[in-house]
Parts: sequence; C-alpha cells; structure tokens
Amino acid sequence: MEDDQKNLERTRADRSVWLMKCPVIVAKSWNSIPPDSQQNLSKVVVSLDPLRPEDPSSLQFSMEMAGSETVNMPKSYALNMFKDFVPMGIFSESNQAYDTFKSRRVASEGKVEHKFDMQPNNKNMEEYRRMCRERTNKSMIKNRQIQVIDNDRGLHMRPMPGMVGLIASTSKEKKKAAPVKGPEVKRTRRDRGELEDIMFKLFERQPNWALKQLVIETDQPAQFLKEILSELCVYNKRGANQGTYELKPEYKKSAEETSAE
Repeated sequence: MEDDQKNLERTRADRSVWLMKCPVIVAKSWNSIPPDSQQNLSKVVVSLDPLRPEDPSSLQFSMEMAGSETVNMPKSYALNMFKDFVPMGIFSESNQAYDTFKSRRVASEGKVEHKFDMQPNNKNMEEYRRMCRERTNKSMIKNRQIQVIDNDRGLHMRPMPGMVGLIASTSKEKKKAAPVKGPEVKRTRRDRGELEDIMFKLFERQPNWALKQLVIETDQPAQFLKEILSELCVYNKRGANQGTYELKPEYKKSAEETSAE
C-alpha cells in the first residue's frame, strides 16, 4: 500500500467526469476505432428550458453518433441522468519502465459528476428492438457437445457366497454399487449485454425463476447470474413465489411492451 500511494498521480484528481452505461453495440463500435484516431465518436446536446431553469426535469441530455457504419444501429440516443448515486472516482493504471526496474503507475483521472443511462430515442426504438431480438435469438442457440462414455454391457462373473457356483452381474449393477460423481462443468461467461437479452426473453416465458433453473437455462456461472439478477430483478423472500426472482417493475413494463409487439 505504501508503494502504491507513492506512485498515485493526482494531477487530474479534481477533474469532473461523466460515467455512462451504453448499449453493447455502441461500445463495440467505439472500441473498433483505433486509439490514435482523431475521429469524433459522438456529439452531446444539452437542452434547458429557460422558463423553468430551477426545475430538474427541464435539463435534458441527448447524444448523436458520428460516422457509425454498423447496420441497424440507432444514431440518436437519450441520456437519462441518475438522481442519486454513490460518489465515485476514476483511476487508470499503467507500467512505467526505468533504467533497472519497472514501476506500476496509478493515476486519479477525476471524480464522477454525473451518471447516465444511454437509451435509443423513441423514433429509433423499433429498429433497435429488432436488432436486439435477432441478437437474442442467436445467443439462445446452444452449442451442443457430444461426450463419449464407455459402456461395457458384458457380463462379469463373481463367486456367490455360500454356494459352489457363479452368478452373473451386469455393469449396470456394478455402477449402482459404486456411483462415480462426474466432473463439474466449467461454464464460460457470455457477453453481459447478450446475457441481459436472454434473461428478458426467459422472463417473457414465465414471470418467476429460481436461480438453479436460470443456471440450467443460460448455462452461466451462478455467481455471474447473481450479479445480473441484482440489477434486473427482486428476490421473493416470502409468499407463494418464495425463493424465486422476478423482474423489477420498470423492466416488467419494457418487457411487456416488447412482447405486445
């Protein structure tokens, strides 16, 4: 800890930073642009009603994408500002090489002033929903694996106690006497956005799911699913649906609108 504190760069610690949660397709589009490129990613537009300057709802943020080549990707987005959020800071980490050793450099890049949730505007919502449905349908296709299991169905002869003779036993009986626990399946995490789309699709099928059922349906690690469920769902601790998850009211409304279409 002492070494890390010595290497902490605080030149930009007081800089104001905006934190934004964006759709997966937007993140992929931005990540495809080389870091040294001078291309503009987007334009942020801030609108304020001069007749109601003190009203928080009069302040609106929007974003226009610049130069995106992605098919069916919406160009215009609304930035929904979070009213309350935990104070956060932004940090970066890099390695610096000196004459005889390497040192880890940690820098404070600023304090989060506003937090936004990026969503397509209503005029682009239909195209975006169609794109999400196509991505969900592709992600729902499970890759089946074939495992070859040795199955000896021959007869094994063993002495029968108290008698001069032999009794035949099949390999099936032998397995019952000494069951062998198979190796645990190691599940690979999906892309977070794709997994959220799958979850919405499952909750369209039925409103309540147990964690064990969701692990089987999504083939995802239980701990990773819990992280997603904590954001999208509420856990029923009592009542008829005790021990199951269901979508939060704001996500239920969105899922019902998509299902109605």
